[in-house]
Amino acid sequence: MDRRPTGEHGDLLDVIRASCGLLDFHDVAAEARRFLNLPRPDPEPSPMPRMPTQTGSHEAARRLFAMSQPITGTLAEAYLRNRGISLLHEAGSLRFHPRCYYRPEIGSPTETWPAMIARVTDLDGGITGAHRTWLDPDGFDAIRLGKAPIDTPRRAMGDLLGNAVRFGVANDVLAAGEGIETMLSLRCVLPSLPMAAALSANHLAAMLLPLTLRRLYIACDADAAGDAAVAALTGRADAAGIEAIAWSPRLGDFNEDLRTFGIDDLRAALCTQLAPQDVVRFLLWATAETG
Repeated sequence: MDRRPTGEHGDLLDVIRASCGLLDFHDVAAEARRFLNLPRPDPEPSPMPRMPTQTGSHEAARRLFAMSQPITGTLAEAYLRNRGISLLHEAGSLRFHPRCYYRPEIGSPTETWPAMIARVTDLDGGITGAHRTWLDPDGFDAIRLGKAPIDTPRRAMGDLLGNAVRFGVANDVLAAGEGIETMLSLRCVLPSLPMAAALSANHLAAMLLPLTLRRLYIACDADAAGDAAVAALTGRADAAGIEAIAWSPRLGDFNEDLRTFGIDDLRAALCTQLAPQDVVRFLLWATAETG
């Protein structure tokens, strides 16, 4: 339908079109405005551009976790099973992304690898970050243990300090350690005991503790950084009136213990390192449920 003006305004536009040799209506209208000394119309406001998410921000971590899929039936689940972790309890903090971006260093081309994505949360359960473990699509081997053949197959993003990857909701008792695989190995034996993976020794030392906590188990890694983290977190727990008990692996960490000695040996070792009341509450209950 022709939306051009009619009447005297239409006649004026026809005169301008003919005298100036203009064909496009917008050109004719612009010349008419100039002739009549009319102001130019205000341009339509352009939509506000969506600000890009800063790389490594907690918002980027939220988006990555939201774009990932549940872990069941994925390469991430197979990776954990190959690490000896066959019992996944309350694993909603873990997801899988089939093509997660990886950049070896700033300025280098971006690659994509499958990855296990872990949600980092604060004490209220809000997502503050994400941890990525890039995986080898060709499967598991004894050297890389299923991680992708890249320089840094593990990276975290977002706000990590004080926060952790959590399995279960802590109330009065909590077990905390560094690695996701370490804590999941312990959870195979103690599925009802809430656990948290701080992702590094430094972050374990600084992990925030729930106000309701009365006893804290700290899963050590057998190295100098692990010893320092346990000492620092124990000191903070003592100052808050929380009983702190260190768990020590036979080898480098509890996942190595699980893979080397098996779940029954790990259960027996933990039985001697639990407070007596927690043996009944967490260990014997779990044995009865699985037995």
